[in-house]
Amino acid sequence: MKTPVFVQLHHDSAEHIRQELIQGLTANAQPGGATVSPKFLYDALGSRLFEAITELPEYYPTRTEAAIFKAHAQAMARSVPPAATLIDLGAGNCGKAAALFGVLAPRRYVAIDISVDFLRGTLDVLQRQHPAMDLVGIGLDFSQALDLPPEAGEPGSGPRLLFYPGSSIGNFTPAQALVFLRQVRAACGPVAGSGLLIGVDLVKDAAELEAAYDDALGVTAAFNRNLIYNLNRLVGTDMRLADWAHLALFNRLESRIEMHLVAQRDLSVQWPGGQRAFSRGERIHTENSYKWTVAGFSQLLREAGFAEPQVWTDALTADAGRFAVMWAGA
Repeated sequence: MKTPVFVQLHHDSAEHIRQELIQGLTANAQPGGATVSPKFLYDALGSRLFEAITELPEYYPTRTEAAIFKAHAQAMARSVPPAATLIDLGAGNCGKAAALFGVLAPRRYVAIDISVDFLRGTLDVLQRQHPAMDLVGIGLDFSQALDLPPEAGEPGSGPRLLFYPGSSIGNFTPAQALVFLRQVRAACGPVAGSGLLIGVDLVKDAAELEAAYDDALGVTAAFNRNLIYNLNRLVGTDMRLADWAHLALFNRLESRIEMHLVAQRDLSVQWPGGQRAFSRGERIHTENSYKWTVAGFSQLLREAGFAEPQVWTDALTADAGRFAVMWAGA
C-alpha cells in the first residue's frame, strides 16, 4: 500500500493574522466599513457549525449539488479525462471528491486545503480504501495564488482535472473570480483533455436565498456570530456576543448574498494597542456569496481561457436551475 504525501506551504504567523484582522476592523466607514475575511469563520467550531448548516432544510446548495452529481455522474465521466490527476481545491473532508472516485477513476488525488493537519486523517483512510492510488495533501491558501508544488505531479505528466465544488467561487468578487479562474486554467497544464469541474450557485428568488443564510433554527447566525469569539482569541478584542446580531441580505445590484454582524448599541471595541467605535446599526461585513446565471458564468469561463462549458443543473433546462455543475475544458 502506498503512503500519502503531505506538503505544508501556507505559513501564517499569529501576528500576521492579528494585523490582517485589525486592518479589517479599522477600515473606514466609507466605503463598505469594517470587514473580516470569511476564512476566519472556519475555526474548529465554525467548521462544525457549517457542517450542520448543510443539513438544514433551508440550505439547498449542498444537497442540490449532490443530486446533480448523482444524476449526471456518468455523463460527467464521459466528458472529463480518464486516469487524470484530480486536484481538489478546498478539499475539506475530501468527501465530495471521494464519492466520485468510482465513476471518474482518477490515477492520482491531490487534496488542497489551508492546513495539511486537517487532511491527514482523511487521506490515511482513503489510502487504505484505494491502496494503489497516489494521494497528496497540500496545505495552501490558493485564494492568494494557485502555485502547485512538484508533489502535485508535473504539469505535462498527464491530464489534470481541477475540482471546485460547493459554489465556493461565490466568495470571490467577479473580478477576483476571473483572476482565480485564469490561475486554474494555467494549473490545468498543457495536456489535452484537462479542465475544471466546478459547482456554481445560480440566481433565484431573494426569499429563498436569504432563508438559506438565515435559517429558522439560527444555526447560520451562530456560525456568523462565532467570529466574535475568534476575534477575541486572535486579536485580543473585548467583544461581547450580546452586542452583535446576524444579518443576511440579498444585494440585487451586486447579485450576492451578504452576511454582516450588526452592532446592537453604541459601543467601543478595544484590543491591546487599539480600538474602534461602532454606532448602533453599524456592520462588520463577514462574507459575500455571489450568485450567477449560467450565461454569465459561462462567459466568465471563456474570458479565463476555457472552452464553452458543459452544464448540468437540477432542472430540465439550465435557465430554470437553482444550481449548476459545469465542466470547462482547458
